[in-house]
Amino acid sequence: MGEYIVSARKYRPMTFDSVVGQSALTDTLKNAVKSGKLAHAYLFCGPRGVGKTTCARIFAKTINCEHPREDGEACNECESCKAFNENRSLNIFELDAASHNGVEDIKDLMEQTRTPPVSGRYKVFIIDEVHMLSKPAFNAFLKTLEEPPAHVVFILATTEKQKILPTILSRCQIFDFERMTIPNTIAHLKMVAEKEGIKYEEPALEVIAEKADGGMRDALSIFDQVTSFTQGNITYDKTIEDLNVLDADNYFKIVDLSTANKVSEIMVLLNNILSKGFDGQNLILGLAAHIRNVMMARDTSTLPLLECSERMKKQYAEQAARCSNTFLYTALKILNRCDQEYRQSNNKRLLVELTLIEVAQITQPADSDTPGAGRQPHRLKILFKTINVSGKKGAPQVAAAGQRQAAAGTAAQTKQAAQPQQQKPVAAPASSAVSTASAAAPAARPATAGMGNIGFSFKNILSAASKKDTAADYAAAGNNGGQTNNETFTQEQLVKEWTAMCNRMPKEYVGLAQRLKNITPAITDFPNVDLAVNNELFLNEVARIQRRITATMRMALHNDNIQFTVRLAKSSEITRILTKPELFEQMKEKNPAIKRLSDELGLVLT
Repeated sequence: MGEYIVSARKYRPMTFDSVVGQSALTDTLKNAVKSGKLAHAYLFCGPRGVGKTTCARIFAKTINCEHPREDGEACNECESCKAFNENRSLNIFELDAASHNGVEDIKDLMEQTRTPPVSGRYKVFIIDEVHMLSKPAFNAFLKTLEEPPAHVVFILATTEKQKILPTILSRCQIFDFERMTIPNTIAHLKMVAEKEGIKYEEPALEVIAEKADGGMRDALSIFDQVTSFTQGNITYDKTIEDLNVLDADNYFKIVDLSTANKVSEIMVLLNNILSKGFDGQNLILGLAAHIRNVMMARDTSTLPLLECSERMKKQYAEQAARCSNTFLYTALKILNRCDQEYRQSNNKRLLVELTLIEVAQITQPADSDTPGAGRQPHRLKILFKTINVSGKKGAPQVAAAGQRQAAAGTAAQTKQAAQPQQQKPVAAPASSAVSTASAAAPAARPATAGMGNIGFSFKNILSAASKKDTAADYAAAGNNGGQTNNETFTQEQLVKEWTAMCNRMPKEYVGLAQRLKNITPAITDFPNVDLAVNNELFLNEVARIQRRITATMRMALHNDNIQFTVRLAKSSEITRILTKPELFEQMKEKNPAIKRLSDELGLVLT
């Protein structure tokens, strides 16, 4: 028994014409050989397994051929071609940059460029996976690449062109290799199977080509694997079993059952799929790709976008005729949402089941409990409506009174219902309704005054600053449901409530709050309060919100007669704000015990 060689090596192309799926590139290279217009550096880039290194070797053999053919191919008869075919050519050097990516490796390679070839016309240096070279290696390679000897040709190959330095790219002719199409892959697999005497079913080769995902080397490797499993008789069922690929017929069945709203049959089919070991997310992704293909098959202009065989295109087109655009668009949205939620789900099977149920109900007619297709029920009705507008922007400032009136309002409505002959009163303006609601509310003194209850909002200071205080606004701010408070308060209580008001100001007004906190209000002629500020700019800022400050302190101190006088402080009244160390020294002077403790322990305030 002879030595076994895998198909990817055994059937590697030896001529440009035998390269699959890269006709534009091979024609360009052949024309360059025929015309003798060769560049000193080429860059072959593209996905894995599409023929980059193979084309580099063919090109290297062809430019050294002693008797090239008229079509640009090598003769395969001269000594140079024979030496290349037998892997003993001294004019071709290959470097794997993935394992030899140091600057010393490149320097050794550059040393070999100085000597001319023993036989032939060119020394060809093929550097595979060139993007793996280190930056110093690139820099060492740059000068030689820019001005190489006349007898040197560089061919660089890479799968990641974006990782190569722009200075390298600018010195090369760049060839972008394409992915293998499924028809080209199937045709090449048929050729290999016929030469090897292997029986096959075309749908099985379609599965192999789709599994290869555009790489011919991967397709040949999978082909060898399936050949070993099937003992030289490649069938569709055996291929599906060996590669553990979900049969495309399952996707066709799910879509047909969904358009017929047969949820129970879809659940049985899903259970069979999962019991075979397939992952739920793979099913969702495969179904989404299938529905995308069905959507593309609805229009003849988008039909070429399908990467599949002609038999599958026809099958997609037949199912597309049975599906509406609305169903396809909605199904794709549902499946995409399931893919996003799959990783975070704790019950992944349930998520897949619910997703398939939603897809199956897209075309189901609307019921009386649903607003439309998709069976999305109405939201639950609101059973309780609690109006709390104390913290809502732009809401009326009488929410608390309106809530307290709810119980009394129920009794009033019952009384009005019992007297249908009585004429209903005309609706009063909003301001009158506010006063009525406030009067009907039972008198209750809050333990701690809240700014929201009196309409004080520091968030609206800037917008309200542009408005002028009026007598009506002032009266409205001080209105307390028709009741008058006239409690006495001390200087200590005034300072306490003043500090509390400053602390309740939001964070965005922390500067204003801190400056207000540094002011100490003083009772001059009870209940009049004096505020002395240290500069005119701050005086104007305080004057703009004076009415709101007054209303707040009236509510907090339970005295509706409080009046604030804001004035500019005299020079004798202005005191320098002490720092924390200065305050600590002041405390030690006033309290000998603190001074003695500080001296004994050596305390220093930092």
